[in-house]
Amino acid sequence: MDDNKGLSYFLLGLGIGVAVGIVFAPMSGEETRARVRSRALEGGDYLRRRSEDLRESASELVDRGKTAVGRQREQLNAAVEAGRQAYRETVAETTGPQGAPNPEGV
Repeated sequence: MDDNKGLSYFLLGLGIGVAVGIVFAPMSGEETRARVRSRALEGGDYLRRRSEDLRESASELVDRGKTAVGRQREQLNAAVEAGRQAYRETVAETTGPQGAPNPEGV
């Protein structure tokens, strides 16, 4: 969210700067237009680089999120399996052969 605000302020500042520069420019119209054109191209390059950086950052965050979810899934599966095993062992201790109650395990 802050990046979007910063980008908006940047573009606003760029526009204001161009307007003030044109009004107070000591150069001829042709020179001023060339300068404005070059500055606009520089701004476009900046925006392209910035968007690529943001895309890379987002991609890294997605990858880290997938890794964390995978680890949590493995831990949950291990915990569920441990619970199942503990239940089986408890049932085996409290019942005798063929499901009959085991007086020692009760």
